[in-house]
Amino acid sequence: MTDVIVVGAGLAGLSAARDLALGGADVLVLEARERVGGRVEQVSVDDGRPVQLGGEMIGTAHRAYLGLVEELGLTLDSTYTSVAGATTYDLTDGLHRSEDGFPFATLEERADYERVEQLFGELASTVDADDPWSHPDATRLDGHSWASWLRSVDARSTTVRAVEAGALALAAGSSERTSLLAELRKAAAVGDDGFYSYDLWECFQVAEGSAEVALRMGAELGDRVRLGAVVTVISVAANGCSVRLDSGEELRAQAVVSALPVTVLHGVAIEGVAPERLASLRAQRQAPAAKVVTVYERSVWADLGANGLSEGEQLLSSTWPQRDGVLSGLIPPERVMWLAATAEDNRLAALYAELERMYGAEAARPARSFLRMWALDPFTLGYTTHWWPGDVMRVGPLHGTHDPPFYVCGSDQWAAGYMEGAVRTGRAAAAAALRSEAWAPA
Repeated sequence: MTDVIVVGAGLAGLSAARDLALGGADVLVLEARERVGGRVEQVSVDDGRPVQLGGEMIGTAHRAYLGLVEELGLTLDSTYTSVAGATTYDLTDGLHRSEDGFPFATLEERADYERVEQLFGELASTVDADDPWSHPDATRLDGHSWASWLRSVDARSTTVRAVEAGALALAAGSSERTSLLAELRKAAAVGDDGFYSYDLWECFQVAEGSAEVALRMGAELGDRVRLGAVVTVISVAANGCSVRLDSGEELRAQAVVSALPVTVLHGVAIEGVAPERLASLRAQRQAPAAKVVTVYERSVWADLGANGLSEGEQLLSSTWPQRDGVLSGLIPPERVMWLAATAEDNRLAALYAELERMYGAEAARPARSFLRMWALDPFTLGYTTHWWPGDVMRVGPLHGTHDPPFYVCGSDQWAAGYMEGAVRTGRAAAAAALRSEAWAPA
């Protein structure tokens, strides 16, 4: 019997397992895929350029992730936030380029957006990110969608449209289906006083590639990581836990750390956990999405004065430059099934048409292309954390907490998701286990 079984070798599971091992625990990590990293994945092209097919960027507020990067001896580089040029807005009524944010038609429209953003920031400052349930108006705020709140403060239709474009650009789900309280909590978690301050969220990337963070942790753990192990049942008891694989094999441990995305965890039978905790876990959800990456010899969008950053109301909700000649794009929850309904051989062609409209004919002829349908990946079944109206109260204060010897971690278990959430909660789960368990070294 091992001390701890960690289920899932994404950033959260690896962070937890690494700290557990460093703390003296005997740990085994079970990963369904034949690689580590979960929703971070990379390939190398041409002269060794790392190309990210999943999670990419972090910001100044992502302290847990930044600390781990330093521990692993990795370095940081800037992101698209430092690239000059105009942002492209691929809207249903035409293509626009702007160096001053969303292309409002009048100064009055822009002033309205700024007014409403200030109201949002003021409201976010009243929310405790660690305990949003204590807010005196929590139920009402959670019952509102983000978009319905915008209308309640008399936001112009152009402000609602700009916020919706920004929400889908993150593949986080429509503002019409996102809890206001969840969005306020996300802002409060990083001290954001606006809708989305890019320096807080997306101004850095790991120069060696974000997936290198997972690869280095996996290398440190070595044969403690078992690949191709699909977990179907987790049984929890004070006198020992067990994990059953789809092969029928059963493994035993003193404690279990679940680091699975909640959408995957929904398909795992969990025994011995209090009904209210199980109900809380089952109430969580993710936003399904897909990511496309196209690789060129150079940044072809720059020929048009564009910076490669876009927000769109078509199939692609956003693009941004990863590196020189490498462009990322997202297909958000509301549109990913359009792509899923397209024959697999025709999906890239549909995306190339979008890129050509935004960035010219050369953008439709990349040297290499990669499409990851994270929404359909059986070991992800989503991409980003999503909270529908009412979800914060449904999930409740058990969110992200532990019931020894059962621990949870993952981007879903932090207020704001992201790679920061994975690392932050993974390390917190390890610390909790090392404090709580009888086997833990003194």
